[in-house]
Amino acid sequence: MISLAGRDILHAWGKFVFTGVGLGLLIGVTLSMAGIYRGMVDDAQVLLDNSGADIWVVQQDTLGPYAEPSSLYDDIYRGILGISGVARASNVTYLTMQVRLKDRDVRAMVVGVVPGGPGEPGQPGYLIAGRHITRSHYEAVADMAAGLRLGERIQIRRNTYTVVGLTRRMVSSSGDPMIFIPLKDAREAQFLKDNDTIVAQRRRTAANPAFNRPGVPDLLDAVIASQSANPFVNAILVQLEPGALPDGPADWIRRWKRLQVYTRSQMEDILVGKLIATSARQIAMFLVILSIVSAAIVAFIIYTLTLGKIREIAVLKLIGTKNRTIAGMILQQAIGLGVIGFVVGKIAATLWAPIFPKYVLLLPGDAARGFVAVVVICMLASILAIRAALKVDPAEAIGG
Repeated sequence: MISLAGRDILHAWGKFVFTGVGLGLLIGVTLSMAGIYRGMVDDAQVLLDNSGADIWVVQQDTLGPYAEPSSLYDDIYRGILGISGVARASNVTYLTMQVRLKDRDVRAMVVGVVPGGPGEPGQPGYLIAGRHITRSHYEAVADMAAGLRLGERIQIRRNTYTVVGLTRRMVSSSGDPMIFIPLKDAREAQFLKDNDTIVAQRRRTAANPAFNRPGVPDLLDAVIASQSANPFVNAILVQLEPGALPDGPADWIRRWKRLQVYTRSQMEDILVGKLIATSARQIAMFLVILSIVSAAIVAFIIYTLTLGKIREIAVLKLIGTKNRTIAGMILQQAIGLGVIGFVVGKIAATLWAPIFPKYVLLLPGDAARGFVAVVVICMLASILAIRAALKVDPAEAIGG
């Protein structure tokens, strides 16, 4: 049986290999789609790891700071520092935007952090070049994926920043590279209005009849000053003392600060279960469609090859070859086609994965499950050809 299948494959090896390569490219796309989903999940995990936080404090009734906008007063962290079990608490801002670099724009997540060294909440965990942010203005640490180099200058809103450090795999849940700048600058970039808007607002305030009465100018000055102030941040990243459980501080903050608090597991559920859930379902639909197309291709090719050797199958039946032997030959050909396709697809997916703009994570477990799926699909796809072969009349060997 093995000899019959092998000899038949060698007889038409060109068509067989060419078909296997085409099927392999389709399998490579399927593996890449699975890798894209794994990469999205890994980006979400990396985002949480890079924050260095054990719990996230955000605006009440929001899923912030990654899934929804969140706004907090910047002095709240002082009260959190006094809670039992809390080791560190730091303000942070997140803003996804286009960053200007010379003659091109870079899509990035701009993160505002308190200047300091590694280990502080929100700070990059490690650098591959340069140093951390030490000044309160106009310094930046960027991820390598942004295409920046040490000493380069980038434009963020109205200010220009010098890249003083480079890091790797510091990305948002969407795969955008992170650019860290001092918190004061980040708050200005996110919350402060442009000059024309501030001037226009001051004119509207001054023209309000309520401010044209005696004794009110001081109130007008206070209103104008409040329009220029920026007391907000997006979240507070909290690190707990070793051995401390997150439930205690989280419950205290929810009860007494009237804020929303998320633990690590809850934030993972938000990022994976809500933020990328739609993309995951879309990728799953593509995987189903690609699997159906792969099965159809294998079924068509094996069926065509079987019809091309009807006379040979009739001769085999005439000399007494059992049906299970003929069925086994066709099944081996289908599985052989699938094995060739899987090998080509795995190599192709590995080669083109680094070219994708988003991170593609190819796990060995997914490859193993993919191989099993390919074999099962090929076995099912061969049923049509096997039925056609078993219906061949041995008399066709004589009547030909």
